[in-house]
Amino acid sequence: MKYFYLILNPQKAGAVEMAEQIQEYLLNHGCTCQIQGELEQEKGFSYRYTNACQVPENTECVITLGGDGTLIQAARDLAGRRLPILGVNMGNVGYLTQIGRQEDVAGMLEDLIHDQYRLEKRMMLKGTVLRGGRAIKEDLALNEVVISRREILRLLKLKVFVNGEPLHQYQADGMIVATPTGSTAYNLSAGGPIVEPTAQMTILTPICSHALNGRSIVLSSEDRIEIEVLGNEKDGQAAIFDGDTFIHLKTEDRLRIERSETETILVKLKEVSFLDNLRSKLAGI
Repeated sequence: MKYFYLILNPQKAGAVEMAEQIQEYLLNHGCTCQIQGELEQEKGFSYRYTNACQVPENTECVITLGGDGTLIQAARDLAGRRLPILGVNMGNVGYLTQIGRQEDVAGMLEDLIHDQYRLEKRMMLKGTVLRGGRAIKEDLALNEVVISRREILRLLKLKVFVNGEPLHQYQADGMIVATPTGSTAYNLSAGGPIVEPTAQMTILTPICSHALNGRSIVLSSEDRIEIEVLGNEKDGQAAIFDGDTFIHLKTEDRLRIERSETETILVKLKEVSFLDNLRSKLAGI
């Protein structure tokens, strides 16, 4: 690799300084490295944090400096560009980031320059809001799509369908539909199973279900899930994509969730097994 693009969360301590150090190192080793500019969002573009049009066409690797959230935001904004992403963790626990700020960043860059890495594909979800049978909005998620209340403390009534067949009607605080990558995020906090991140499946986990059988269900990645909102609009329910984008849901709206054709490509440097990584991360919580 020779052409790099850096995306950073300036609110993370040391992120700006780290970006400058990485850029200097790469330039001194004959590479090209551009740091994300602090440009105001341009009218007409749908990006959230990173304008994909500002990322040079010859970019071979995107390096994010922040945490898992920074990497997820980059993956969503750059969806479809098929750019390998590597995360440097500037915070605490990070399941997606490859290296911490205290580790050997120069060694990481040397591995990238000399092509000592492998690429790992992660599935994403596409969520579409249907109103009166018509699609009105859609978005992508790397971790999860959640139906939840935004404010009022009331149970939501949700009817779940899989491939057009009714599965169950839930009364719960919400519903999580997670990818294997997202199994260690909100899904884990809600009592859902941990899944090997390169697996191809979808995890359905109710949030604080008001029933004794409110367990997670693991489905094929090819299954199409639809969740119908049965509650009152005043409950303030919304579809939430990776904890970031909110789409308000009305009564009788349906949220269709299916595997996206778009994938996130992560750069893997260390030959560390999933279980080793999981054990070290959980020990740090």
